[in-house]
Amino acid sequence: MQPKVLVLFAHPLYEKSLINKSLCRVYKNVENITFHDLYEVYPEFDIDIKHEKELLRSHDIIIWHHPFYWYSCPPLLKQWIDMVLEFKWAYGPGGHALQGKFVMQTISAGGSQIAYSQEGGNKYPIRQYLRPFQQTANLCKMTYLPPFVVYDSNRADSEKIKNIVSHYHEVIDWLTGENFKDISAEYELMTDFITEKTQGTDEY
Repeated sequence: MQPKVLVLFAHPLYEKSLINKSLCRVYKNVENITFHDLYEVYPEFDIDIKHEKELLRSHDIIIWHHPFYWYSCPPLLKQWIDMVLEFKWAYGPGGHALQGKFVMQTISAGGSQIAYSQEGGNKYPIRQYLRPFQQTANLCKMTYLPPFVVYDSNRADSEKIKNIVSHYHEVIDWLTGENFKDISAEYELMTDFITEKTQGTDEY
């Protein structure tokens, strides 16, 4: 059975982001994907918690798709996490509503991959900054998949964007396909998985 994927997209300046416009086009016409633009639906930050819970219940994989703002996510997505993932529903006593589901982050970062290293200005790999999101998934008994990260997003030329989009198509095909399985323990980033898959075997 093919998994159902819910994309929770949160970008307050979407109209100015060429890379995210390109990535979002990947979702179009994919049968098992629900695209949910939080800033379009909740411009006043008035989140319909009941509706969001229903969406979560009816999907197997959740994608938090957002730009990397100050080592975290835009405020509306943070508010969504704070309000929707309630105690005794998503975690805590009796909080099993999300158990067994999967979470993946799709992130656009303005800095280079070298910037997110011990030698770079940000000092740590980007996965270190994503620990709170990973622990949120763990607390809710969900599996945190390796994130799909686009570095240098503001400086990507047309050829780089084409290559990134091609890789993302492969990720989405894998997530929505019948061969989907947990690879969380094997790869640091989703791009590592796609690169290995492209260069090597298709057994994934």
